Amino acid sequence: MADTAAAPGGPESDGPLLGIGAAAQRLGVSERALRYYQQLGLLVPACTTPGGLRRYSPADLARVERIRELQTLLGLNLDEIAVLLRNEDRIAQIRQTWHDERTSAEERRQLTRECLVLQESLRDTVEAKRAALESFLADLNTRIVKSRGFLAEQLTRGSGSFGVDRAAGVVRGVVAVGGAVAEGEGRGQDPAPGHEGQP
Repeated sequence: MADTAAAPGGPESDGPLLGIGAAAQRLGVSERALRYYQQLGLLVPACTTPGGLRRYSPADLARVERIRELQTLLGLNLDEIAVLLRNEDRIAQIRQTWHDERTSAEERRQLTRECLVLQESLRDTVEAKRAALESFLADLNTRIVKSRGFLAEQLTRGSGSFGVDRAAGVVRGVVAVGGAVAEGEGRGQDPAPGHEGQP
């Protein structure tokens, strides 16, 4: 129980430090997920007590929220997220060094070049995900069009007392339901193989 209590933050914590239980509850993830993120090097607690209890700062919580965002928004797995976060961390370091008055003009040029390479790498990762999603969407649209045509043909052949207008209404209803199901399946899927529910 002591592990879930908040502790006063240090001078660099910008807020109270939370035990793993309190941090997990605030973030809406499991304690196991936080341990797994640390195991993969995605997250390092702000400090550890002499008894070995992890303490998480507001910056740590923001990092976990970033991990979750990349999982759900872009569908990245944890290996991809690890690379992306390393690049973002390095870009932050570059920015800090660049603004240091002791940094020379040549060093700033080198830092800018490195930053550009990292940003291009990040863009390539996002572009790859977008291309995959666009391909999936195109295939889904093709199948929807075929299903609409097939259903319309079946209703036209055997509509009988349905009438043309009623048959058209059935087609529209089936298509609407199909779209809702597809959308629901997209939300329910695990966004990445490295979801927090894994060990």
